[in-house]
Amino acid sequence: MFLTGQSVSLFGSMLVQYAVMWYLTLTTKDGAVLALSTIFGFLPQAIVSIFGGVWADRHNRKLLIIGADAAIAAATLTLAVLMFLGNRELWLIYLVLAVRSVGAGIQTPAVGALLPQIVPTDRLLAINGLTQTIQAGMMLVAPAVAALLYATLPLEWILGVDVVTAVLGIGLLALVPVARIVRSSAEPTGYFTDLVAGYRYVVGHPLIRWLLGLYAVVMVLAAAPSFLTPLMVARTFGEEVWKLTVLELSFSIGMMLAGATIGAWGKRFSRMTLIISGSIAFGVLSIGMGLSTNLWVFFGFMFLTGVAVPAFSTPSMTVLQETVEPERQGRVFGFFGIVAALAMPVGMGVFGPLSNVRSVEFVLILAGVITLVVAAVALLLPSGRRALAAARDHTDPLAHGSEEPAAVAASDQE
Repeated sequence: MFLTGQSVSLFGSMLVQYAVMWYLTLTTKDGAVLALSTIFGFLPQAIVSIFGGVWADRHNRKLLIIGADAAIAAATLTLAVLMFLGNRELWLIYLVLAVRSVGAGIQTPAVGALLPQIVPTDRLLAINGLTQTIQAGMMLVAPAVAALLYATLPLEWILGVDVVTAVLGIGLLALVPVARIVRSSAEPTGYFTDLVAGYRYVVGHPLIRWLLGLYAVVMVLAAAPSFLTPLMVARTFGEEVWKLTVLELSFSIGMMLAGATIGAWGKRFSRMTLIISGSIAFGVLSIGMGLSTNLWVFFGFMFLTGVAVPAFSTPSMTVLQETVEPERQGRVFGFFGIVAALAMPVGMGVFGPLSNVRSVEFVLILAGVITLVVAAVALLLPSGRRALAAARDHTDPLAHGSEEPAAVAASDQE
């Protein structure tokens, strides 16, 4: 029920994401407008994730998700009504994009921390893999549906679709019983004290610190194959639309199949083996795409890049859920949410301009080589060896930190 509600809500959000992007592109044809829409769509999430993580540890996570969804739906509905009345100023769209981004900053750490409350520990990897599969499936279906709707309906009606899916998602989540986390008496009670304590926990925990550092660098470097491959196709292989379409399909299908596979069979492998293998795969495949001279070989590398995404991100999420005490998971996922929101813009801030002075092939090879170096350093550094040693200790998944786990959650049938 939880996954169904989240999937329905995500589908509506993706429809709006594509429709707004196309609307701004086709009505303004202005790169600065698209750049501003990206800033308003990502930066608020990165900022709010700092606070969203603390809220997820201090308040009812289910109600936080519902409240954020409701606020996003209300802002989207307001924009739809204003556009229906003839108000189409860009600042209104930017404002709603910012509100939606704020909602994502609240939702993301709450969702990541809530899952372990309703999923047995030994099934977390499977459920995270299933979530990746659903998201990849949405990436296949949503653009086609959004294109159909955009060709037949004005933007304000498409915005209304997102409101309906948000209401359905909220209704389903409201029916899911979620335990209330009982914080230990030793925990600080002040909000900013909680924030500082969360930061110190992340920095002082060898496994989490190592994983966050690796995750941040790999995600920044992954911006090159994620955003520059369409440019390489257009420059090197031709500008036909079908080529760009096959490129996106290759990535999405690879991600969808790998998510299902890892969910079903990933438990046979060490979490850290999957994470390191995924990091190395990103590097090798980025180099392979940069060296490709055949279009279909290039599509094959893009498919394998899609496969590598769940191999890296799914066990990363699972390690956090298994390792971090329930009462701290919101703050930890908040810090990871900041990295996720900033990594791609930072990466494109470097690789985008570089691709205008050097070839995309050069940029892809450079990003791949750096990724391999980072993976090697992560394995060889003393902190990396300590993190891997901690991860191999399977006697108690919560025993890697310096403090005892939180008290057992009390049932709260809401």
